[in-house]
Amino acid sequence: MSDTVTLIVDGIPHELPLVTGTEGERAVDISRLRSTTGLITLDDAYSNTGSCSSAITFIDGERGILRYRGVPIEDLAARSSFIEVAELLIFGDLPDDDERDEFRQLLTENSALHRDMRKHFDGFPVDAHPMAILSAMINAIQAYDLPEIHITGKAGFRRAAALLLAKTRTIAAASYKSHIGQPIAYPRYDLPYAENFLHMMFTVPYRDYEVTPEAAHALNMFFVLHADHEQNCSTSTVRMVASSGANLFTAVSAGVTALWGPLHGGANMGVIEMLEQIRNEGMSVGSYLAKAKDRKSGIRLMGFGHRVYRNFDPRARILKKAAHDLLESMNIDDPLLDIAREVEEAALADDYFAERRLYPNVDFYSGIILRAIGIPLDMFTVLFAIGRTAGWIAHWKEVNDNPAQRICRPRQLYKGNELTKWLPLDER
Repeated sequence: MSDTVTLIVDGIPHELPLVTGTEGERAVDISRLRSTTGLITLDDAYSNTGSCSSAITFIDGERGILRYRGVPIEDLAARSSFIEVAELLIFGDLPDDDERDEFRQLLTENSALHRDMRKHFDGFPVDAHPMAILSAMINAIQAYDLPEIHITGKAGFRRAAALLLAKTRTIAAASYKSHIGQPIAYPRYDLPYAENFLHMMFTVPYRDYEVTPEAAHALNMFFVLHADHEQNCSTSTVRMVASSGANLFTAVSAGVTALWGPLHGGANMGVIEMLEQIRNEGMSVGSYLAKAKDRKSGIRLMGFGHRVYRNFDPRARILKKAAHDLLESMNIDDPLLDIAREVEEAALADDYFAERRLYPNVDFYSGIILRAIGIPLDMFTVLFAIGRTAGWIAHWKEVNDNPAQRICRPRQLYKGNELTKWLPLDER
């Protein structure tokens, strides 16, 4: 098998290297294309462009495979806590007992927010979106909790990683409390990660929230399945910001902002909004699906299909069972969740969607799970951000550990005006 490809430009052949990844995927190395040919590639939205080499996450969309550091997502979802998965992503290996205990102690020690950070929460309007608060407050962490913005040494990075994971969770819950006008709840040092978040979300001064095992298990799995997903929009944003030398907190704050978009982290909200539309308009599921098939209707089947997976999203397979188990165990009476079940069954039985490989994705089931455990709609993307923080930290580290890393600077194909004469104001 050849390790080069030949590109012929104006009759002149140019040899370009072929590189092969761990799982056999192949790529044309065009890093010297411009210097040797004077050409650039044009690939809108980078759909066919590898922006980096990475050892963190492997995806095979055709076969429905997702692995973190080589470990199948199915095994991690069944056997690992979110924090263990975070350690795997960030540090490269599943932790041993000592590493696990040390990192959890760092999380515990760094869960609380600096007292003065409450002033920032008070400064936001009551109706400020929790994602806006989360992004701003993550960026603000560096002003209060680290003596140096630029992290040095292994121990310094471990503390920074634990601090960011712990405080992102606390900030997220505090943003919700601020949003609804309730006092901010302090983290408890005797609760695991997911349970602590639910405590801070729903505890009020006159009543502690009792976390059910079912809700904690479902939320932990949600965080695991959202911890990383290769070079998506928000992760690529983190890596691009990191390439400039920006510190960890600034880069992750940028990732939160990218995640906020409705085509990215906001997609799980679209699922619930779809279900609400069906209910509020008294529409049958069959009639909604019929409209979704008509491109002129403007109606979309939310939570189905994926840009990467051409088969069933492996995360969706896991969350499907988790969602059904959760609803059964909690005995929840919610008409939206009943509609969700009906949509799922009808769409999977419809040849139109099957032929186009439009299977339920992670957003469909995650929206159902979050609603079932009481998470309000405008917090859905925030929950996504909590889980994805683990992956963002890992990618920031990978960029900074790469001695050959350069600042990201894409090229463009200019399509604007040719040389244009400047005219004084009275001649325009």
